[in-house]
Amino acid sequence: MERTTAPLEVIAAALRRERGRVGLSLSELAKRAGIAKSTLSQLESASGNPSVETLWALGVALNVPLSRLVDPPVGRVQVIRAGEGPAIYSERSHYTATLLASCPPGARRDVYHVALEPGPARESEPHMAGTVEHIVVSTGSLVAGPLDAPVEIGVGDYLVYPGDLAHTCRALEPGTTAIMVMEHV
Repeated sequence: MERTTAPLEVIAAALRRERGRVGLSLSELAKRAGIAKSTLSQLESASGNPSVETLWALGVALNVPLSRLVDPPVGRVQVIRAGEGPAIYSERSHYTATLLASCPPGARRDVYHVALEPGPARESEPHMAGTVEHIVVSTGSLVAGPLDAPVEIGVGDYLVYPGDLAHTCRALEPGTTAIMVMEHV
């Protein structure tokens, strides 16, 4: 499977655009996201290699879904073949989220294909207030949900939980995949 990542130029332009939209300095956005100013500067200049954790922290600090930072505008018809699309990798676990559809203006949801392998859990800080995550397992099995009450689910199972609380996701079997929808209010 070919690993395709969101082009750094797309992320850089989106960060500059969103930071300007909310009127934050480089220092203030870095502080709110809990990252080094030098890291943010590198990202805005299209260098570095951002992890999903860094991009989600920036999305929360900017009050935008992660997809707005990694997905360039597209036409009305789009096909993303298996193994393609803007993928973001976790630096702490065997977790890859590939953005399949971002929310257009007025809509408030993003759709991801998630690939996980057994190992350390992917633990997420709370996303924007009101965020809800929906997961449907395609292959394998996983444990996901709020840190204090994760649930085991398998092929075909559906799980919904508040994404604005600290939460986790961990594969129980090799080759686990799922579709995740992030709903933003």
